[in-house]
Amino acid sequence: MTGTEVRLRRSAAQLLALVLDEGTFTPWDRPAEQPATSPRYAAELEKARRATGADESVTTGRGLIRGRPVAVIVSEFGFLAGSIGRAASRRITDAVRRATEEGLPLLACPASGGTRMQEGTPAFLSMVDITQAIHRHKDRGLPYLVYLRHPTTGGVMASWGSLGHVTLAEPGALLGFLGPRVFEALNSEPFPSGVQTAENLHRRGIIDGVAAPEDLPDLFDRVLRIVAPAPQSNQSSRSGPACPTPAPASAAAGPGTTSTWHSIERSRHRGRPDLQRLLEEGADDAVVLHGTGQGEADPGLTLALARFGTQPCVVVGHQRPGPGEREMGPASLRQARRGVQVAQELRLPLLTVIDTAGAELSREAEEGGLAGEIARTLADLIGTPVPSVSVLWGQGAGGGALALVPADRVIAAEHAWLSPLPPEGASAIVHRDTLHAPELAEAQDVNVAALHRIGLVDHVVPEEPPAEHDPHGFCTAMASAIEYELSRAVCLPDADRLGLRAARFHQLGC
Repeated sequence: MTGTEVRLRRSAAQLLALVLDEGTFTPWDRPAEQPATSPRYAAELEKARRATGADESVTTGRGLIRGRPVAVIVSEFGFLAGSIGRAASRRITDAVRRATEEGLPLLACPASGGTRMQEGTPAFLSMVDITQAIHRHKDRGLPYLVYLRHPTTGGVMASWGSLGHVTLAEPGALLGFLGPRVFEALNSEPFPSGVQTAENLHRRGIIDGVAAPEDLPDLFDRVLRIVAPAPQSNQSSRSGPACPTPAPASAAAGPGTTSTWHSIERSRHRGRPDLQRLLEEGADDAVVLHGTGQGEADPGLTLALARFGTQPCVVVGHQRPGPGEREMGPASLRQARRGVQVAQELRLPLLTVIDTAGAELSREAEEGGLAGEIARTLADLIGTPVPSVSVLWGQGAGGGALALVPADRVIAAEHAWLSPLPPEGASAIVHRDTLHAPELAEAQDVNVAALHRIGLVDHVVPEEPPAEHDPHGFCTAMASAIEYELSRAVCLPDADRLGLRAARFHQLGC
C-alpha cells in the first residue's frame, strides 16, 4: 500500500458522507455488547475506541442516495483492522434483517482482515449467520450491492463480501481469501504479486467493476433506478399484471418478403449494430455487469441491468466478436446463467438477445463443457419464473443461439435467422460442399417469415432502411418493441407463466 493510499483511506463516517445525500444518515447501532474477554483483548478494544471514536468495526444505518432510501453497512478498518467479532456480527445481522423488514436495498462497504482472531471459532461461525441474513434479504427480491474497499480478506470476503447482485471495488484494493501476510508466514514465501487486486479480479470476472468512491453515488443511483424503481414505474414488474405500454408501429408489421439468403447476408454485414449499441442508444440506461462471479469472463456475451422506457430488465445477449476474437464459449453461457439468477433474485424480467455465428469450436470449449452449458441454459430459461423476452437480432446459428431462445415473447429483426448450423455447415453435411448454402437455408425455414409462420416469432421489427445504414433508427425501433413486449410478458399471470411457456415450445416441437 502506497503512502498516497494511506492518506486516502476513508473512515466509515467519511465514506457515508461521500456516498449518501447530505444529512440523511440515521444510525441504527445500539451500544456494542462485547463478549467476556481477556484483559489484553479488553485493552485492545479500548485502544481501538479511542483511536477511531467508534465502538465497533462496523457502522450501520439508513440514508438516501439521490433521494432513494437505502440501508448501509460500512466497515471501520481503523477498529482492529475491521475484523468481525460477535458484537460486530450481531450489528451486521440486525441491520440486514431490519433492511429486509423495511423493504430497503442494502449497500455493504466492507474493509476487513476477516474474523477477529481474539474471539476465535465463535466469531468465525458468525459468518454463517450473516450469510443466512443476506440470503433471506435476497430471497425477498431486495437488492444487495457491495463495494469492496482496501483491504477485504478472509471470512468477510468469503461471506458478505461476495454475495452482491452488483459488486464493485476500490481501485488498487487488496481483495482475497487468504491475506498475503498469512500466506507468507505459512509458506515462507510471498504471495504472487498482482493477483489479489481489484483490477485483476475484474479482469477475471469475479467482480463487476472498479470505481473510485467519488463515483459511487452516481453508479449506485443508476443501479437502483433499474433494480428498485419508484412504485409508480414498478407496478408491472412487482405488483402483478398491468396494461402493456402503447404498441409501437412495428407491432403491426409482418415479415419481409426478401430471400432467405439476402437476410443472411444482411445479418452478417460488418456495419450492422450490435448489442452494445442497443444498450447505448436504445436503452434509457444500462449498467454492464462482468463475468460469472466465479473466475470467468467471456467477451462473447454481455450481461447488464437495463431499462427500456418504463420496463427494467436483466439483459443477457451475444456480443458479436470483432476481427480476430473468438466466438462465444462455455463461460459465456455460465455468464448467461448468472444473469438468469440475478433476474430471479431481483424479480426482474429477463431479456435475451441472439446474435451469433455459432459457438466456439475448440478443445477448450469441449473440455469446458460447452454442450452441457447449452443444456443447462435452456433448462434455466424454460424454468425461470420471471417474465422473459427473446430478441432474434441477427445471426442465430447452432446451439449457442438456441440456448437463449426460450421466452414468453419473441421479437425478431426482419433479417434475423435461426438455424441448427450456419448454412455453409449444413450444406457441407448434406451436399459435402458449401455451394448449396443459399438453397439449403431456404429449404430449412431459417428466416423470420418461416419462424413467424410456425409461431416462434411474435413481433417483427422492419429493417427499412437497412440496419447498417441507419443503426440509430434500428436500435430505437427495437428498443420500443422491447419495452412493449416486456410489458406484455409482465402481464401474463404468474400462476400460468411456466405452463404457457412450456406449451408454446411443446407445440413448436411437434
